[in-house]
Amino acid sequence: MDKISFRNDILPLKNKLFRLAQRITLNNADAEDIVQETLIKVWKRREHWDEIESIEAFCFTICRNLALDRTRRVDIHSETLDEAHSQAVDTSYSSNPEEQVLQNDRMMLVKNLVDHLPEKQKSVIQLRDFEGMSYKEIANVMQMTDEQVKVTLFRARQTIKKKFLESEDYYGL
Repeated sequence: MDKISFRNDILPLKNKLFRLAQRITLNNADAEDIVQETLIKVWKRREHWDEIESIEAFCFTICRNLALDRTRRVDIHSETLDEAHSQAVDTSYSSNPEEQVLQNDRMMLVKNLVDHLPEKQKSVIQLRDFEGMSYKEIANVMQMTDEQVKVTLFRARQTIKKKFLESEDYYGL
């Protein structure tokens, strides 16, 4: 195993860690604090880095646990994600303002649906669909089996799909 470098192996994870913390806490300031706490905790464990199978999974696990602890202390479930992922809306395919507004509304609806998933499903969606982690990596972070990750992801996606279609029918999107 290569020698782990804080600058080259851990610091580049800070944006992914931020997105995970933000998805769990739904608060930018809390997410920033959690990333800082995560990096400090990882740094303090630097003597044991050689014993860690996946430094990325280790960092995500710490971040996730800190974010969950924060949400347990503060009741923020009524807030929604702010514009952090608004750049994800692809307007390049259409110059039609109406279509752009519809797409933006759909993206906000999906984000809202993800925000209201149970914590485990929300975390798995974040790690797989937003961060692109493998099932095995997610299983390490979430302390689940690969099969449990797949089932949780499937159920989360099914819930989002069902509620999205219900909303589209209701709002006529």
